[in-house]
Amino acid sequence: MQKFTRRYIETAARILFFAAACVCVLCVALICVYLLASALPTIAKIGPLAFLGGSRWHPSAGEFGIFPMMIGSLYVTAGAVAFGVPVGLLTAVYLARFAKRRTAKVLRPLVSLMAGLPSILYGFFGLVVLVPLLRNLFGAGKSVLTASLLLGIMILPTIISVSESALRAVPAQHYEGALALGASHERSVFFVVLPAARSGVMASIVLGIGRAVGETMAVIMVAGNQATLPKSIVSGVRTMTANIVLEMGYATDLHREALIATAAVLFVFILLINLLLSLLRGRNA
Repeated sequence: MQKFTRRYIETAARILFFAAACVCVLCVALICVYLLASALPTIAKIGPLAFLGGSRWHPSAGEFGIFPMMIGSLYVTAGAVAFGVPVGLLTAVYLARFAKRRTAKVLRPLVSLMAGLPSILYGFFGLVVLVPLLRNLFGAGKSVLTASLLLGIMILPTIISVSESALRAVPAQHYEGALALGASHERSVFFVVLPAARSGVMASIVLGIGRAVGETMAVIMVAGNQATLPKSIVSGVRTMTANIVLEMGYATDLHREALIATAAVLFVFILLINLLLSLLRGRNA
């Protein structure tokens, strides 16, 4: 009787988990189908080259070129990764392998608190602190640089928490074996433990990039929102997400359809980034 009950429970749990996985896949598939079905006719109507390669976004004049927003999203995301990944990864290594227990107990809740802060609070911080600071240093407050730094700060909790968990999941034998061969504590951590946690670290980077690409409210407050190609890192910029949020409230007809097509391009953009990082992770495995 007990064996039958246990088998019944295991079968029910397996079916439940499978159903939950199917729901997740179905949701992603529905989003993908809806965006592509809505975007492809619009892109064909505007023209693929005019839409994806056009440098002018003037809906009132019938110009819907999103190339400046695509480049702006790339610049801001690359800047956020360049700042957030090294800082977040080093912080994770410190918390996992170097920090004392009391210090780690203080820092981990702070990292969790950063992850729970709303985007609007980060935006206010950037507007009140970063914008005036960078304006005094470079003469331009709302810019690619400001948005990159702010997004770099915002992705820190994701990178730190996931990377630290990956580092702590590495078997102790890796570290102890390196010490037994004469390696120092630092070399054992950076040349043995960290490479062993590569998969989890790459996952944290993917999640951080997804947060950076999809962030809207904080970027709107500090990026300048200029729908032109940025000439330098201190130029104003408008990302694809900001473009959608700023204009969707009053857009109609082809303008609205162009914004939905922009969302589809953003979706494909994120998929390509995830695919590229997955291929890179598989090659380095």
